[in-house]
Amino acid sequence: MSMGVIVRRELNSYFSTPLAYVFIAIFLMLSGLFTFYLGRFYERGQADLIAFFSFMPWLYLVLVPSIAMRLWAEERKSGTIELLMTLPISTFTVVLGKFVAAWLFVGVALALTFPIWLTVNYLGEPDNGVVIASYLGSWFMAGGFLAIGSCLSACTKNQVVAFILTLVICFMFVVSGFPLVQDFFSAWAPLWMIDWLSSLSFLTHFDAISRGVIDLRDILYFIVMMGSWLLATTIVINLKKAD
Repeated sequence: MSMGVIVRRELNSYFSTPLAYVFIAIFLMLSGLFTFYLGRFYERGQADLIAFFSFMPWLYLVLVPSIAMRLWAEERKSGTIELLMTLPISTFTVVLGKFVAAWLFVGVALALTFPIWLTVNYLGEPDNGVVIASYLGSWFMAGGFLAIGSCLSACTKNQVVAFILTLVICFMFVVSGFPLVQDFFSAWAPLWMIDWLSSLSFLTHFDAISRGVIDLRDILYFIVMMGSWLLATTIVINLKKAD
């Protein structure tokens, strides 16, 4: 059995329940609200998607954990994880398959925001190269959120607990580069620690990509982030399986 079977199984499970459609509807509604109203799109008189992508990390912070919380907590609660682990594939392959399915699902929701992009192009002449880079960075950032959520979901049978833990940890990764946090640590921490905290921030790397500069280091950051948390998920599941 290949990883593709796991991916298809998970994607089917999303779209066979109202969860997928509710998530996509809320995601699209809030994206439009943040872009055109809270982002004051019309008042600014500038045809771009800066407001759309500026709010994206905060939108992900609430919605992505709601997807990630069910990755393993539901499997453990229902007991289907035992059946899943008897399949003739490695634990990491199962972990990766479930993650890829969730990542593709979020990618579908993100892609469905294209009417906003079309609207901006109709009203003006945005830099579409920057928009494409921002979409790519946004999707990679969602992958980072999901990988963290995957690991924390594997740690508990309770989806609510998994949701809260994921939200808290992701929030810490988002704000670690904020000036307020940096100022707090600068009073007593060495410079290397402050720089290290800033480099851990999702926003530090996402903002760089959303400016249209696709630096390999920023892409590598998200890849390493996803790989590390998925590896941690595998370790947690193997430990739970050994119990």
